[in-house]
Order: sequence, then C-alpha cells, then structure tokens
Amino acid sequence: MSRASATSHVPFSGLDAEAARAFADEWLPAWSGNRPERLASFYSEDAFYADPAIPQGVRGRDALLAYFRVLLARNPDWVWTHRGSIPLAGGFLNRWHASIPVADTSVEVDGVCTVELRGGKIQRNEVFFDRSELLRRIADLRAPKER
Repeated sequence: MSRASATSHVPFSGLDAEAARAFADEWLPAWSGNRPERLASFYSEDAFYADPAIPQGVRGRDALLAYFRVLLARNPDWVWTHRGSIPLAGGFLNRWHASIPVADTSVEVDGVCTVELRGGKIQRNEVFFDRSELLRRIADLRAPKER
C-alpha cells in the first residue's frame, strides 16, 4: 500500500477555512469591548489558555475569566480580525491581526494562535506574537518626559 493511500483514509477532525472563519467571526469580536464573561463563554470549563504575558498559561474557566477581566479592562478598544487559518487536528491555527490603541496611536500586530475545540468550545488556546513594539510604546508612555 502506498503512503498516499494509507493516509487518505485517516479521518481529520480539524476545521476547514470556512468553518474556522465562521468560528472566528463569532469569537474574535468578543475580545473587544471589555466583556470578559462573553469572551469566557467561548471556552470549556477545563480550558487551557496561554499568551506571551502568561506563557505558563491558566487552566479552567474561572482562572481564565479572572485573567480576561484584567486584560480586557486594560484594552477595551483593541480590535482583533481573522486573517486566515490552517486546519489542525481538533481545530485550527488562527492567523489574526490586532489593532491595539496606545495613547493617541495604535500598535498593529500580526500573530497566530492555536484553537483546539471540544464540543464547540475552546479547550486549548495558545497565542503567539512579537509584543516588543507594544511593550516599547507602553514603556515610552511611562518614561519621564524630558523638559
């Protein structure tokens, strides 16, 4: 049996581009507007979430909700948009863009995150992006102004 025919019968449970976009079109807007309960509703009770600020992650919806309350309160006006996806077993790799207001300007960030689903809820979500420009802008705001 050839390798192609051996692998062609393996079921794949990842989301195709259309299904991933449909999910992201509902989920990503919940990241804006400081609605942590709405955002947390997309996650399973035992969800795992990690991003560059908490690389060790948090587990469970209660811990996730506590983190989202702080994160969204600090960033109520940021906007996340879906830029595409790659199917992964049980979900998809989400390619996204975020526009993050910092003082009188915005930092434009592109990144990816893994989205693993179970029963229509996010079971695991790991976010990856270069946050150096964002941190630099925030540090500039906090630095004493030269006179």
